[in-house]
Amino acid sequence: MRKFQKELSAGTVSLALLGVLAAAAEPMYGYQIAKRLESVGEGVLAGKQSALYPVLRNLEGAGLLQSFVEPSVAGPPRRYYRITAVGRDVLHAWTRAWCATRDSVDSVLDSVSQGPSA
Repeated sequence: MRKFQKELSAGTVSLALLGVLAAAAEPMYGYQIAKRLESVGEGVLAGKQSALYPVLRNLEGAGLLQSFVEPSVAGPPRRYYRITAVGRDVLHAWTRAWCATRDSVDSVLDSVSQGPSA
């Protein structure tokens, strides 16, 4: 089950990160993003916080996010992320693809749960 959950979440983390940042009123840093994923996603997408940073960097490299660094009163500087206009467009496209995939899988699983058809 753990392996299946890991593989499943690996394909959805980018979508979830874009969603979290699109819903945020202000830029967020990694720990805030991880905590939001943990609370909003009922823990399903929660994982190692350090695993988020490569995904955030990839999204930024693709132009979907922007980041900036600010000094922190308590600790090292923090890198804050915000979604770009291109990121919002991609989020909408990925959301449509996700919904179509989810609906298709749900249809298959619903037919399985109803047993073999005659």
